[in-house]
Amino acid sequence: MVGRTTASFPGAAALRQTGRLYALGLDVVRLTFRRPFQARELIQQFWFIASVSILPTALVSIPFGAVIALHIGSLTTQIGAQSFTGAASVLAIIQQASPIVTALLIAGAGGSAMCADLGSRTIREEIDAMEVLGVSPIQRLIVPRVLAAMGVAAFLNGMVSVVGVLGGYFFNVVMQQGTPGAYLASFSALAQLPDLWISEIKAVLFGFVAAVVASYRGLNPKGGPKGVGDAVNQSVVITFLLLFVLNLVLTAVYLQLVPPKGS
Repeated sequence: MVGRTTASFPGAAALRQTGRLYALGLDVVRLTFRRPFQARELIQQFWFIASVSILPTALVSIPFGAVIALHIGSLTTQIGAQSFTGAASVLAIIQQASPIVTALLIAGAGGSAMCADLGSRTIREEIDAMEVLGVSPIQRLIVPRVLAAMGVAAFLNGMVSVVGVLGGYFFNVVMQQGTPGAYLASFSALAQLPDLWISEIKAVLFGFVAAVVASYRGLNPKGGPKGVGDAVNQSVVITFLLLFVLNLVLTAVYLQLVPPKGS
């Protein structure tokens, strides 16, 4: 009776899935420091995730920077604060746009491929065979992928920041007839070093979340090959939802702990 009541409890399945996902994340953190460390697998996964993510990320970062620069440039012109266009654009790109773009591409390109690979291994019973042989699939397969995703996310975040700032500079100066000197000089007016740190912290955490979610769904497909495809779609959607919530929390905490420059 108790088991039947628990199974029929509204949201019980979602709570179980959330607990298992959280447990997988803890296992990844715990097994990261256990030997032997899979350095070769880490390098291979780093190169694979980077190869499928670099070009799309660079292409997406250009319109992101352009849209932010155009909107902020138009707004600052209306309120007579053109001298702060550069600083406002850089803050928006570095703090918000860059980590979000990086996370979406890591989840959409690298995470989906990661989920599909693990899902195919699971339905071929390779994961079960590893457990029978006494090999931890989390330590052997998941940990290198999570670390690789975190490393690639930090790298791509820097690239998106540079490309986005350059794109914003170009569109502001060329299309909105802004002043190049004022755009560059306003960087130091509002921007500060912690803005870059929170951007990198966001990117690394987003990479961790994307890789853990993709790995969890890849280890738990349902329904054979069709279930692998469903797991890939679910991993991308779940990752997007978690990333936006996590971004809100990190931004709120950062704004409370780090005072704005000049305050």
